[in-house]
Amino acid sequence: MRITRLLTAVVSAAILLPASAAVASPASAATVGSYVALGDSYTSGPFIPTQRLDPLGCGRSTANYPSVLAAALHAGRFTDVSCAGADTTNLTRPQGVPFNGTNPPQLGALRIDTDLVTLGIGGNDYGIFGSLTSTCPGLRASDPTGNPCEEHFKGAIGSAIDNIGPRVEAVLAAIHERSPKARVVLVGYPRIAPDRGYCPDVLPFADGDYAWLNGVEEKLNATLSDAADADGATEFVDTFGPSRGHDACARGGAAWINGKDQNVFEAAAYHPFKAGMAGVAGVVLRALR
Repeated sequence: MRITRLLTAVVSAAILLPASAAVASPASAATVGSYVALGDSYTSGPFIPTQRLDPLGCGRSTANYPSVLAAALHAGRFTDVSCAGADTTNLTRPQGVPFNGTNPPQLGALRIDTDLVTLGIGGNDYGIFGSLTSTCPGLRASDPTGNPCEEHFKGAIGSAIDNIGPRVEAVLAAIHERSPKARVVLVGYPRIAPDRGYCPDVLPFADGDYAWLNGVEEKLNATLSDAADADGATEFVDTFGPSRGHDACARGGAAWINGKDQNVFEAAAYHPFKAGMAGVAGVVLRALR
């Protein structure tokens, strides 16, 4: 999900770690020899402390779900190259990020001896999530109880999602080529909106657009699942279902996803909190075990 213009606020607010923090110390009883994490901001964790410097513009947190997984699995070597704003093209091409930084092609982190790869990608392709979060809140006032955002896009979002599958399949094939012995896990997106009820102070979509937003996420996740099935050697992990009750509207600290407000000490708008990263890590870990 695209948040690159918002990352400039983190320079003075985030606690930073050098690039050396990217690699875990080899564990004496490692259950995973070499783990590589690939993906976009729902993997990297912008604004979640502690933010890394390599490069800062990727919004890569040491508390994101790959980091939690690496610790739980006692990974002997852990490499996280996920980056906010990444789409499928950035797996094979460099990605420019704020503060004059560059994230190299993410597939470059793969090695012949890599034995676990997680990938979270697709939401930025064709500007899908960026279009939703930049457009829908501004349309609520025109029809608060209706579905003005769905009417605005008139099927364009669904058509764009239909084109993501082949892109993801191509990425998966490239992963297998570079790391033929690796277990490859494609991680879906957790839910943003509740399955019932509304919270316009947190998630300022029109009431009727909540169900549509859920439908968009369900279609995207189904497309990712189908891509994993077509690949035949990739496991898809659903986080949408397990995140029910942990959407942006959830109260009492149960939310995995932040709402509309930026918080440079916790999470970017419409992105996972630290609790959300821990929740996703738990879902993936259960699938791995």
